[in-house]
Amino acid sequence: MHNQHPSGSLSDCVSHLNRHEVIAYPTEAVFGLGCDPDSEKAVMALLALKQRPVEKGLILIAADYAQLEPYISDRELSVIQRERMFACWPGPVTFVVPAPPHTPRWLTGQFDSLAIRVSDHPDVQALCRAFGKPLVSTSANLSGQPPCRTAEEVKQQFGEQFPVLQGKTGGRLNPSEIRDVITGDLIRQG
Repeated sequence: MHNQHPSGSLSDCVSHLNRHEVIAYPTEAVFGLGCDPDSEKAVMALLALKQRPVEKGLILIAADYAQLEPYISDRELSVIQRERMFACWPGPVTFVVPAPPHTPRWLTGQFDSLAIRVSDHPDVQALCRAFGKPLVSTSANLSGQPPCRTAEEVKQQFGEQFPVLQGKTGGRLNPSEIRDVITGDLIRQG
């Protein structure tokens, strides 16, 4: 099928997402691999690319909290826990929150929780708004390779034809910090 959108454009990447394909896009620190979180086919393709076991679970990245609410158990969060998240968002902090039983196992893995982030990166914001929902987000790199920090590095690792949203990372050195929203515990240093 011929794609009428310029390669690397927002509309080009959204059309790939709508076809249950994996794309790469810039985030706060590195390029991420993303896909439609509701498409088991797309998520399995992403996990195969990363050689990542489904049991580990994934992160969802979004333009705003409303995009994430269908995937999480918001009612289980206290006012203080919600305030803890909102004090960091939009921004480079990921929170692990309770997930309801209907959230697909290809997202939660072996857990009853889901890692979520509202990004402040303008390209992520634009992509999630144009697609109309959050994206799966994991660092763009093949197993054993360093995470890609430029579109050129993505093409080197994944091939010239791999769909990449043209843009620059936010310049952060480390991937997002990950915290447990219930306990406040640090899971991964940012």
